[in-house]
Amino acid sequence: MVRLFHFSEDPGIALFTPRTVRIPVARPAGQGWLNGPLAWAIDDAHDFLYLFPRECPRILIWPTARTSVEDREQWFGHTPRRAIAFIEEGWLERLRTTTVHRYDLPTATFEDLGDVGMRVSRAPVKPLGAEAVADLPQALEARNVELRVAPTLTPLRKIWATSLHASGLRLRNAQGWGDPRWPHSPPQAGSPAGRPRSRE
Repeated sequence: MVRLFHFSEDPGIALFTPRTVRIPVARPAGQGWLNGPLAWAIDDAHDFLYLFPRECPRILIWPTARTSVEDREQWFGHTPRRAIAFIEEGWLERLRTTTVHRYDLPTATFEDLGDVGMRVSRAPVKPLGAEAVADLPQALEARNVELRVAPTLTPLRKIWATSLHASGLRLRNAQGWGDPRWPHSPPQAGSPAGRPRSRE
C-alpha cells in the first residue's frame, strides 16, 4: 500500500489547506490547474526528494529501465546506490542542522500525477501524524542515496541530456542557474501528467 507524506520545517501543521504555488510555473496546455490551490504530497518510494531544507536547490538522479550502461557507469560507477543527490556547498551546513517534519497523510483525496511519486489533493487534508527528521544526511544514507557536494550545480545542466532520470528542485536558488524551466526528465510514454512540471 502506498503511503503519502508532506515535508515541512513547520512542526505544528494541523491541517493542510490547498493553496496556490508562491511562484507560478508555465504549464503545458490543460495543466494550469497545477498552479492553483492544491495540497501536495510525495509517495514513500520518492520521499528522499524532500529530505532537505525547503529552499535548498538540489538535483537528484537515478537510473531507469531506459538508462544506458554508459550513463550508469559514468555517473554511478560501481556504487550500489539507488540515487545520487547533488547540493551546493553553501547549503551543506543548513542540511546538517535543519530539522524537517514528515507528515503522514491519508490517501483518499489525492490524485496521482504520474511524475516521480507526486500527488495532489484539491480538498483539505488532516495529517495522521508527524515524525521529526533531525539528521538529514543520515536519512538520505538510510534510503541508499549518496550525497555529493559541489561549489555550484550549474555544470550539472548536462545531466538532462543523459538517459538517467533527473529531478531538480528549488533551482531558482542555485548560483547562476537562472530560469529553471522544466527540471524533470521527460515522463515515460503514457504518463497522465504529460510534460513534467517544475515544483514551486
